[in-house]
Amino acid sequence: MPDADLSEKGRLSFEWARVHMPVLTLAEKYVRSKIGKNNPLEGLTLSACLHVSKETAVLVNSLHSLGLEIRLVAANPLSSQDDIASFLSGKGISVHAHKGETVKEYDHEIVEAAKCKPDLIVDDGGDLHVAYAKTRVDSCFGGTDETTSGTVRLRALDDEGKLRYPSIPVNEANTKHLFDNRYGTGQSAVDGLIRATGLLIAGKVVVVSGYGWVGKGVAERARGLGARVVVTEVDSVRALEAKLDGFEVLQMNDAAGVGEIFLTCTGQIDVINSSHFKLLKDGAILGNVGHFNEEIDTRSLFGMGENIEQVRENVAKIGLKISGEMRFIYLLNQGRVINLVSAEGHPPEIMQLSFANQLLSVYYLVTHRKELNGNRKKLISFPKEIDELVSRFAVEGFGLKIDKLSERQKKYATSFNRGSA
Repeated sequence: MPDADLSEKGRLSFEWARVHMPVLTLAEKYVRSKIGKNNPLEGLTLSACLHVSKETAVLVNSLHSLGLEIRLVAANPLSSQDDIASFLSGKGISVHAHKGETVKEYDHEIVEAAKCKPDLIVDDGGDLHVAYAKTRVDSCFGGTDETTSGTVRLRALDDEGKLRYPSIPVNEANTKHLFDNRYGTGQSAVDGLIRATGLLIAGKVVVVSGYGWVGKGVAERARGLGARVVVTEVDSVRALEAKLDGFEVLQMNDAAGVGEIFLTCTGQIDVINSSHFKLLKDGAILGNVGHFNEEIDTRSLFGMGENIEQVRENVAKIGLKISGEMRFIYLLNQGRVINLVSAEGHPPEIMQLSFANQLLSVYYLVTHRKELNGNRKKLISFPKEIDELVSRFAVEGFGLKIDKLSERQKKYATSFNRGSA
């Protein structure tokens, strides 16, 4: 049974988020205007593996109110907000998530969400898609994924012929990655860093590993707080971008000796590894912004460490004996995603764009079910019409007024002639 006090706290958080997510409300209204009396969503079952946050509650509530039966599990063992889980449970949604899950509990709930014969899957990071691919269940006819990491895994499943249903990579939407990854993660990662440590950012050397959309947002926000930002990259184009955006670009071997705070934003493994630990300054702080807890080699770090102590709720102090002297390194959130463990994830104004894309993608999968299932390749391009809808709703939701092309301008834009010729 949901805890009444916890549920009320969750309800208030949900209402706060919903007020700041008008784009998602507009997307829900759009779907309602289309479904009419014969609701194609009614009674379909959906398994969702998402961060159980107040913003997620708004999406899940919308999908549930449109007729979907939902089973919700966590996309991270440490990111669930228990008040939101309690609130959603009280709304009749099957929630199997709590903050501080063990890895065994986390994996078990994902497997159960895959085995419960869902019609649809909505994922964040690909764990649920991978779990479903390992089952003999053959119920799902469509799926989505929220993240860069999830899209990579969907593509790998598709390449190996293991993706059995059409799947939409929501991260490919311009209205997702241009805003969520850059502005959402940029703010929420720095928010998580400050909440975890309580330290001043101004004047510190912050090393940002990876200069994709996430890294760009984190680097910009850290600079805005007065940090000296160093970027590490493996991609020459992104390294050049970082340089021309005004950041110092170094290899990790060189950055390790000058950095005071390290934030990994790559989606790769072993970005900061045992060879780098030996180069770190005393007091260096390590945090991860990527989806999985593998960017910092925490297993090696704890294996090398001495006098390990939890000095704050989300900060572990680890002693490393280097060249005969003891240095202390601080690891945030066990190497798990900082913005959702130490903070509350992306602001609702950003998540409304991502989740409007999710909601409309689910509707698209249902209403295009027959034609999509005929495709040999199951990972499909993000539907352009959804991107355009969300951008239109966003302009309205943010209260913007924009110009429109005249007929003459439209003709000029597709002509080889100049001016009035």
